[in-house]
Amino acid sequence: GWCPLSPAGAQTTQLLVEPPWRLAVLWDRVTLTCQGLGSASATTWYKDWQRWGQEKRDRLNITESGTYTHDRPGTGCSPAVTVWNARLVLQVPAQELLDWDTVTLRCQL
Repeated sequence: GWCPLSPAGAQTTQLLVEPPWRLAVLWDRVTLTCQGLGSASATTWYKDWQRWGQEKRDRLNITESGTYTHDRPGTGCSPAVTVWNARLVLQVPAQELLDWDTVTLRCQL
């Protein structure tokens, strides 16, 4: 099944990505954690927008590239996170950045 849209006015659950770099890559040993209302037993995970077998868990250790999202009853899907199997990436911190911020970039080969 497809990941459902968020009902009007619903508080969407969030995915916490560790390590906290934009452009998540497999060799970083990425962990996704569900944050939001509800319990782990109500969590449904989706990989590449299709229902995925890792259900009823708050936390996933990612071993395959793809686009991940999840939902809980009444919340709809969280924003998606794509995990790449890339050989060379330029990563920036995942938090929102402002023009005057000092930023550490990470180039991984």
